[in-house]
Order: sequence, then C-alpha cells, then structure tokens
Amino acid sequence: MNQIGIGIVGGGYMGKAHSVAFASVGAVFETRLKPRLAAIAASSPASAERYAQGFGFARAAQDWRDLVSDPAVDAVVIASPQNTHLQIAEAALALGKPVLCEKPMGLDASEARAMVAAAKSAGVANMVAYNYIRTPASQYVRHLLSEGALGRITGFRCVHEEDFHIAQKTPAWRCEGEANGCLGDLAPHPINAALALMGPIAELNAVMETVYPDRNGIPVTNDDQVQMMVRFESGVVGHIHASRVATGRKMGYGYEITGTEGAIRFDQEDQNAIWFYRKDDPDGQKGFRKILTGPDHPDYLPFCQGAGHGTGYQDQIIIEAHDFLTAIDTGQAVWPTFEAGLEVHQVIAAARASDATRTWQAPSDF
Repeated sequence: MNQIGIGIVGGGYMGKAHSVAFASVGAVFETRLKPRLAAIAASSPASAERYAQGFGFARAAQDWRDLVSDPAVDAVVIASPQNTHLQIAEAALALGKPVLCEKPMGLDASEARAMVAAAKSAGVANMVAYNYIRTPASQYVRHLLSEGALGRITGFRCVHEEDFHIAQKTPAWRCEGEANGCLGDLAPHPINAALALMGPIAELNAVMETVYPDRNGIPVTNDDQVQMMVRFESGVVGHIHASRVATGRKMGYGYEITGTEGAIRFDQEDQNAIWFYRKDDPDGQKGFRKILTGPDHPDYLPFCQGAGHGTGYQDQIIIEAHDFLTAIDTGQAVWPTFEAGLEVHQVIAAARASDATRTWQAPSDF
C-alpha cells in the first residue's frame, strides 16, 4: 500500500466534498495510491481546526502556506475562492506537489496561463475540477460520439440554469466582481462540456445580461446570464446558455446533440440517464429511448453492481479524485489538465469582448 498525503485548502462547500471524496476513493476504486487526509487550511486557524476534526484530517494548518510547505502533504487540492488559486498553485507546484484546482482556475485567462506555465515547469500532475462532465452518463455520451453513433453532428445546445440568485438572502459578494458573475462562476461548466463533447470553439458571439440590478437592497454590478452562439472548429454551429436566475431550475445542466444518424439529450437533474434517438429504428419504434446507467458504463461499477441504482453528486467528486490519483500514479496527464482549464478561460474572455463590442470573437486570440 502506497499512501499519499492530501492537503486541502478550503473547508466549505467544495472543501467538504473533496475531503469526503479523498477519504473514500481508495476503497471505492481500490486505488494503488491510498490517500491520507494530512492537513486542511481555511479562512482562519479556528475554522481549519473545526474542519480537521469534522472531516478527519491529521491536523489543521495555520494557513495555506503552512499547508503547502508541510512535508506530510504530497498533493494539494485547492477549494478556496478564485482570487487565491494562482498563488497557492504556484507555491505548491514550485515544491513539486501535484495540484487539483477547483474551477475556474483563477480570476482570468492571464492567471490561468500563469498556472499552466507553473505546471509545465514542475512537470507534475495537474487537473481542474470539472465534475459534471464526469458522470457515467456523460462519459458514455463522449464514448458514443467518438464512435460516430450520431453520424455527422449538425447541432449542439448546452445550458446551465439555476435560480440561486433570486433567493431572498443573496450574499453580497455574488453581486460584484466579474469572477462572481454568471459568466465567471456558472458558465465555465457548460463551456467545459461544449469543449469536451464538441471540441475547440473557433469563434463566438455573446450577449451578457443583468436581469436583477438590485437584489434586496444590494446593487448587482455583474451579469446574471449569458447567451453564446458558437462555431466549433469542426464547423458545427451551436449555442451555450448560462443563468443564475432561471426560476425553478436547481441543477439545470444539460445538453442536446443532433446528428445525421441520431440524437442525444441529457439533463443533470436526471443524471443517471440519457435519451437516445436512432434514425434507423423501425418506423413503429422511432423515438427517444431512455438508457439508464449501469455497470456497463464508465466509472459506475465501483459504486454499485445494479443498473439503474444510480450515482450522485458526491460520486462525481470521488471519480474526480480517482482521476487525480491516476494521473499522479501513472505520470500520465488526465483530462482536464490546467491547459484544458485555460481553454475555458479563453472562451470566457472572448465572450466578454464579444458582449462589449457586439462582434464575433475567437477564443484563440485571448
């Protein structure tokens, strides 16, 4: 058994999710590398101590610097606010420690590019934590696309719609700063999905909108939703939409892909199924059919031997932890690396420029 000390920066929503994932991934996937919860850092030593006791870490670090420099920490997971990602990643990578960073990588494309450079210089495993694309269902969709199951792709639509920003108690920090707006915070997920499913985006035309300029007395100075028409390098034209004010939607991450031989629909609120249409089915049987995920689909069997029993949100984080351990153990990059994270930031930058100038923009220019 080869143990690896895991240090996690951040103990909130995602910090807890990563803590649970690394505490259980060794047993779920029977990994060769067995994670040990070595240290956790938070916004204060007192918070770190509370998280350490609650999540089972060996110790509470005084701050992220204390955690990164700890010899017992072999790999670092960054689950703190975006404005801290670059500094923590550079420090960890300078010590040759692999890094798993929550999305998006930093505040903007320049920070993401700096993180890519640091990772290349260190030559160690690096990943960005895009978990929704890791569901067994979406992994299976990627497999179907690689096999050409839909024929020539003719259309793509991806959305991520939630309604958390219309709640009565909106945190003030969500109302200001580009990184905290919809394009910076929520849109990275459908952008990542689009890149994973369809490949690089050649150009885009985006419109951003602030639907609620005032949230219960708090002025909103960033965007509530964004629409993008995109043209992929393959020539396919598609659409990406993200909204944090989509009334009634709680986890409205979904996509539709149309091809000459079939079509696929997926909705994260029903994450254990895809809807699949085959053009060549007999006339009396034509229609979308629901395929439930099961042991025959990627990364499902380690969780359950029964088809249709399903996986959940926390399981996606465990799959992510497994991928990170695999990258460290094998020395082979596992997608999405920091370079893939930079691609998302380039799309975000292009979308901002497009909205400002009302013109088509190429992500590669950013």
